[in-house]
Amino acid sequence: MLKFIIYIIIIIPAVLVGLGIAVYLFQEHLIFHPEKLSDKYKFSFPNEFEEITFVTQDGNTISAILFKAINSKGLIYYHHGNAGNIESWGTKATDFTSIGFDVLMYDYRGYGKSTGKIKNEKMLYKDALMIYKELLNNYKESELILYGMSLGTGIATKLANENNPKLLILETPYYNFYDVSKYHYPYLPNSILLHYQFKINKWLPHIKIPIYLFHGTEDETIPYNSSERLIKLADNIKLFTIKDGSHNNLNTFQEYHQGLEEVLRV
Repeated sequence: MLKFIIYIIIIIPAVLVGLGIAVYLFQEHLIFHPEKLSDKYKFSFPNEFEEITFVTQDGNTISAILFKAINSKGLIYYHHGNAGNIESWGTKATDFTSIGFDVLMYDYRGYGKSTGKIKNEKMLYKDALMIYKELLNNYKESELILYGMSLGTGIATKLANENNPKLLILETPYYNFYDVSKYHYPYLPNSILLHYQFKINKWLPHIKIPIYLFHGTEDETIPYNSSERLIKLADNIKLFTIKDGSHNNLNTFQEYHQGLEEVLRV
């Protein structure tokens, strides 16, 4: 019995230390799940679109698609989640073009046709800001609406904090990235291990434009409680609760589309 107790005392800390080292060294592989596409890949979508390539300061290329609406009222600048690429995310563009908004979706470094590799949080912000400034060549800032989904909610919020778009819309947002990591890995010292912070809770109180959150009550990836806490940070935040909605299916609910139409009514 004593040997068993000693074994447990040794093995459990060793396992936790090993897991912590793995999380620290390979967290990009845990956070980002890109699907690569050949640079010769031909996109196919039912609605009108234009493929665009942005060039970063360090010589990489960011792949994007501009979906066009009839008699456009403005542009949704869309920051997608941590998996896939714009081939799959592009199917959501119809949710916005159908109510009169152009949509710009782009792939992070290493996703789809985008080149390079994500190495830190600052790099994601820098690429997103570069595209934002390019969009101002064709749209007024008052016509730009920032939209973030899951991982992308942190990027969209950071942009809104540093610029002056018309609206900020966050679908399944996290309170901050430490909060998400603690939810999924409660036994690890995440505050020490985690390179990525995405401090949505720190930025939201400083954003003066209208902010809208969409979150499902059955989300097991980013819990609904995240949005319940976020709406307490400022008076200009409104939460649309999607009863029984999970993480990736909110646009299958009528309540989501009713909320979008309310938010985007201009």
